[in-house]
Amino acid sequence: MFCDMCFILKNMDKFVISGGKELKGAIEIAGSKNTILPCIAASLLTEEEIILENVPEISDVASMIEILQTLGAEVNYDKPKKILAVNSKKVSSFEITETLGKKLRASILLSGPLLGRFKKAALPYPGGDNIGRRPLTTHLNALIKLGVSKKENDLLELNAENFKSAPIILEEPSVTATENTILASVLMPGTTEIHLAAAEPHVQNLIALLNLMGAKISWKDIGVIKIDGVKKLKGAEFKMNPDEIEISGFAALAAATRSSILLRNVEFKYIDAVLLQLSKMKIPYRKIENDLLIEKNPDQYEAFRIQAGLYPKLISDHLPPFAVLATQAKGESLIHEWLYEGRLKYIEELQKMGASTKILDPHRAIIKGPTRLKGTELISYDVRAGLTVIIAALVAEGETRISGIEHVERGYEKVEQRLQKIGANIKRVG
Repeated sequence: MFCDMCFILKNMDKFVISGGKELKGAIEIAGSKNTILPCIAASLLTEEEIILENVPEISDVASMIEILQTLGAEVNYDKPKKILAVNSKKVSSFEITETLGKKLRASILLSGPLLGRFKKAALPYPGGDNIGRRPLTTHLNALIKLGVSKKENDLLELNAENFKSAPIILEEPSVTATENTILASVLMPGTTEIHLAAAEPHVQNLIALLNLMGAKISWKDIGVIKIDGVKKLKGAEFKMNPDEIEISGFAALAAATRSSILLRNVEFKYIDAVLLQLSKMKIPYRKIENDLLIEKNPDQYEAFRIQAGLYPKLISDHLPPFAVLATQAKGESLIHEWLYEGRLKYIEELQKMGASTKILDPHRAIIKGPTRLKGTELISYDVRAGLTVIIAALVAEGETRISGIEHVERGYEKVEQRLQKIGANIKRVG
């Protein structure tokens, strides 16, 4: 096993944060969590080596590596250089164990390449964040329309012996369902079309990697992906894009703490909606080549509708940190989380700190500001809520203790060390 890569997640660990101070300095944006996971999955589709660069050092990557190793892949992760090399030539198993599969929702992304390579896949229903119902209906119905059969025993068993290429319409523009269908189809004969496909940056980057490997994938129309099956894929080198979710989260952190912070290694083509949201809330920023400077602003921020939509709008992962920012803006802001009905738990955590909020229904909340937040005991319920309560703690007066920090480590690389470098008073305690 890849022991030096394994993260020891201590569920009793907490972050202790003393907030209410101005921060200053620079944060290097890590590689995208949402891009690296499907790219690792894609390595199963070739017997040649795949080299991935700018790989974030997060626990979801560790979990994905562990699964690949149990399947027989050879993995070498150079953490200082952020380079991950995967060789799947010796992979002989198509079954993901229940223990490993339930640790990681992205394990569902391995079913596609396993079907493409072995015509079979067996896996548990995946784990991951507790942010409401996220059924696999869209995934499974897409595969069934392509001739894949399923059985539900102790594991979900999929069989693609009767795979038939066809145009399919996704029931919703699910990112992972889009990615998984691409991964399942790329080695299958014929032409597959995915209608109502997701177009997020991580989908675009997965397609770019697969095409480097010899796939024939193109955008036929808006929301339509065309896949011409090929017989074999080759090795490739590919660099992860900067994490656009980190960019928006740390931008919100800078603004909420009234700090001047430089975000380094920014890819601007993916964050138009983030910059628009900052502008509408009167948060000053400057583009400096490949960096984004969030400038200190002594004036009032303005409340505004903060609503998730389909990319290129703000997506669901962008919203939670903006809720903290809304507590510091003048007026009433509406948070509208259209996708996940269980994701507003972080609003309840903000209420513990004195935020003036009202949850209207499982998808919408009103936040009235500006409000002085006070430190208290908080819980991180999921990866994005984790950064959100950290930001709230940095804004608040006094000490905050945050439990459930293993969720933060799923998606944010060395978050406490990076925040300490900009002057945050944050430490980990057992």
